[in-house]
Amino acid sequence: MLLLLTAAGAFAQEKAVKTGWKVSPFPAVSYDSNNGFQYGVFGDIYNYGDGTTYPDPLHKISFEASHFTKGRSRFRLSYDSKYLIPSMRLTVSAVYVSDPLYQFYGYNGAASVYDPDLNKKLEDGSFLRFNSMQRSFFQAFANVQGVISGPLNWAAGVTYWYYKTGTFDGSKFKADPGNTLYSQYISRGLIDQKEKDGGHVLELRAGLAYNSRDIEAAPNRGINADIFLNGAPDFTGGGHAYLRLCANFSHFVSIPVGFIAAGDPVFAYHIGFQHTWGNAPFYIQQNVPQMVPRRMMSEGLGGNSTLRGLYENRILADGFAWANLELRIKLFKFQLFHQDFYLATNPFFDFGMITKPYRQEQMYLATLDLASTQANEEMRHRAQTFVMSPGIGLKLAWNENFILSAEVARNLNAPALGLGGKLWLNIITNYSF
Repeated sequence: MLLLLTAAGAFAQEKAVKTGWKVSPFPAVSYDSNNGFQYGVFGDIYNYGDGTTYPDPLHKISFEASHFTKGRSRFRLSYDSKYLIPSMRLTVSAVYVSDPLYQFYGYNGAASVYDPDLNKKLEDGSFLRFNSMQRSFFQAFANVQGVISGPLNWAAGVTYWYYKTGTFDGSKFKADPGNTLYSQYISRGLIDQKEKDGGHVLELRAGLAYNSRDIEAAPNRGINADIFLNGAPDFTGGGHAYLRLCANFSHFVSIPVGFIAAGDPVFAYHIGFQHTWGNAPFYIQQNVPQMVPRRMMSEGLGGNSTLRGLYENRILADGFAWANLELRIKLFKFQLFHQDFYLATNPFFDFGMITKPYRQEQMYLATLDLASTQANEEMRHRAQTFVMSPGIGLKLAWNENFILSAEVARNLNAPALGLGGKLWLNIITNYSF
C-alpha cells in the first residue's frame, strides 16, 4: 500500500467533466456467501446534461437481471433524480425476487441457534434443509423529497409489496419440506395461518431527510441522515397492522493527510435504528426501509446492507440498532479510454444488537415442552447478544459514481451461536452506506 501511495502521483490526472448520457453495463459475475455465484447483467445509465452537476448526475436509471447458483433470481428497474421536478427529489423502483431456497433462521437472532449440521448433503445424495423455505416478492415504491431549507428536506413515500411464502419443492431439492424450521414455526403458532402463505402490504411513510454530502456515491465530506415513520394497515384481517420508526445517520469526515495524490482518506460512520409497534407479519420483518436505496435489496439485520460478516437476514426482530465504521482510502487514480477510475480500500468494523425482540413470548411458550425453563431463559438472554464483525474491502470506481465492491468480513461472536460462517465474502456495487 505504501508503494502504491508513493507512486500515486504518477498516475493522477486531472478529472474530466462528463456530459450527456453515459451507460455503465456490467456482466453480473460475482459471488455472495449467502447465495453463491451470480450471473446476468446489471448497471447504471447516467445523464449529466451539460456537466454542471458532475459528478452527481441529472438522472440515474439502474437495472439488473441476474440469477444465483443457490437459486435466487432478481430483476430490478429504478429511477432517481433531483432535477426532474424542480426543488424535489424523486425515486421510483420496481423489483421482483424469486428465492426457491430462502434461508429462514427464525426470530431474534442468537435466540434461534443455527446448526450447520441440519443443512448439509447426506451420504445417500439427499439433503437436510432445516433452515430453508420458499419466498418470492414484488415491490414497487415511490419516494419524494422536497426542500425545507438548505440541505433539510421533507420526505414522503409509498411502497406496495406482494409476498409469496411456503415450503420449498422437496422433489426438486431432494429434501423433506415438512422437516424445516418454517414448518415447525407454523405448527407451534409462531407463524399464524393467515400469514404463512404471504400476502399484500401497502406501506406509507413520512419524515425528514438531511443531505450535505459533496458526492453521493462516495462522499468526501458531509452528512446524510433521515428519520421517518413507515406504517401499514391490516389487509389480511389477521391483525397485522404495524408502525415502524426508522432513523439513519451517516457522517463523512475527510482526514487532511496531504501526501496521498489520489485524495485524502475519509472516515465514514453510519448509525441505524429501527423500532416496530403492532404486529407486522413475519415475512416483512427483514425489510429495512430506505428513502433512497443503495442496494437492490435492503434487508437485515445481517448481510451487505447492514451487518457484514453475518448470514443474510440472520437477525429478525421488532427493534434493532447497528453501526458501521470504516476508513476509506483512495490508493490511486488513473484514466483508461478517456474514463476516470480510482482504486480504494476500506477497512471496517460493524456491530449491532436487538433492542426489541419479535414474538418473544410466543417463542418462550412454544418451546416450553421442548426445553427446561432454564434453557428458555438462556434463549431470552441470547436475543440480546451484541454482534461484532471486522472486515476490509476493495473498490474500483468508474467516473466517481459506478463503484464495484469486494468485501470480506469475519463475525467475532461464539461459533456456537451460528450468527456467521468462518468467512463472509461479497462482490457487489457501491459502498454499503
